[in-house]
Formats: sequence, C-alpha cells, structure tokens
Amino acid sequence: MTVENDEQLEKLRAIGRIVANVLRDMQKAAEPGMTTAELDAIGAKLLEEQGARSAPQLTYDFPGATCISVNEEAAHGIPGERVLQPGDLVNIDVSAEKDGYFADTGGSFIIPPASLPKERICRATRDALEAAMREARAGQPMNRIGKAIEQLAKQRGYRVIRNLCSHGVGGGLHEYPEEIYGYYEPRDRRVLTEGLVITIEPFLSDRNRYVEDTGDGWTLAGKPGSINAQYEHTMVITRGAPIILTQPG
Repeated sequence: MTVENDEQLEKLRAIGRIVANVLRDMQKAAEPGMTTAELDAIGAKLLEEQGARSAPQLTYDFPGATCISVNEEAAHGIPGERVLQPGDLVNIDVSAEKDGYFADTGGSFIIPPASLPKERICRATRDALEAAMREARAGQPMNRIGKAIEQLAKQRGYRVIRNLCSHGVGGGLHEYPEEIYGYYEPRDRRVLTEGLVITIEPFLSDRNRYVEDTGDGWTLAGKPGSINAQYEHTMVITRGAPIILTQPG
C-alpha cells in the first residue's frame, strides 16, 4: 500500500497503535505456568475490545489470534498447551485489521530469570531493526534494509534467518513488496518509494540460517536448543525517517 492522504495515514496509525498496545499488554501478562493458548486468549480479548480483527485469522484462517513462538521456534507458533517456563525466550507477533487497514508488529522477550545469551540476542535484534530503519528512505535501494541487518548480525556473532522476510502491508497483511530480504541481495534492484507501507522485522539466531515447519503446517523452528529473536514495526516510508505506526500509546 502507498499512503495517498491524511485519512489513510490516520487509520493506519489507529490500527498500528492497537497492535502495539496488544503486544505490550500480552508481554506484561505472560508468566510461568501460563499456556500459550491462555496468553493468546488475552490478545484475542484485547483486539475484540478495540474493534480489531486478527489478521492471520482473517487472511489465512490461522488457528489463533496471535502467533506465539518459544525458544527454538522462530515464527508462526500456534497457541496451544505449551506451558511457559522460567527463562523461556518468547516471541509474540500481533497483526490485525480495522476499518480495512492492517498493521503488524512483534517482539521477543524473556520470562524471568533472563540468561545473558538470551538478553544479548534480543538486544542485537532490536539494534538490527534500528539499523535497518535508518536505511529505509524513499529513493534508496530496498536491499539496504537487509544489508544493515546482516552487517549488524555478523558484528554481534549471529545469523540471519534467511527464509523469513519483511513485507509490504496496509491494505492487506502481505502486499507488495512481498519479500524484503533480511540479508543483502545484490540482485534486488527495487527502490523504496515515498508513502510505501512496509514492515521491517529482522530474525536473528545463534545457530539457524533457515527454519523449518515442525509438522503442524505453521510453526517454523530451528535446531533443538537454538534461540531466535525478532522485532517488528510497521512504517510509512518518507524522504526522511520513516513514520513508525506501531508505537504503543
């Protein structure tokens, strides 16, 4: 989607704020002994209270309101009977629709107590998102986003998960550009344009370059014992710094 007027921008801001608030509140509510299904139910209730609909349910008939992935799981984890344990590295991805507009956000966090390796990968992935957003300017090559992510990952000793990408969003959950690589792809000649609505969502791992379906048709996981982290914002591309839509408030 490309933003063409203030009304579109305000509706994107509204759904962006909703998903950001839901993510924040789900992270606050997570505690040892809770199942991922119970955590997802909190997210579902919060979305409903705001008049928003779960985008993965709406678009793909996903079996949950949000995606919740734990430890070796990197993305698209189905909420279920898995019980959260002290020290778990949890990722929640919240995407939703309201009034025909979509926004997508996500974040990793640790159920206390936090170990140093998990704290480090979370910090590196947040920094990778910040580095990539600094490259997200109208007129710039799209592949500078992935270059920034990959450079920071290498500096910190992590791998980029190559089969998980950022994407366009706004009028639907996944739109042009469908795949914005999290690594440098010199053959990608696309250019960022003013008003384009995209996500940036680096996925870093200590051991995985690729993740695989665990067999449920959705959950993507790496090697047993590995850890992965992801942070995601939805934003509007401008000539300067992007407009971040997924800020809580």
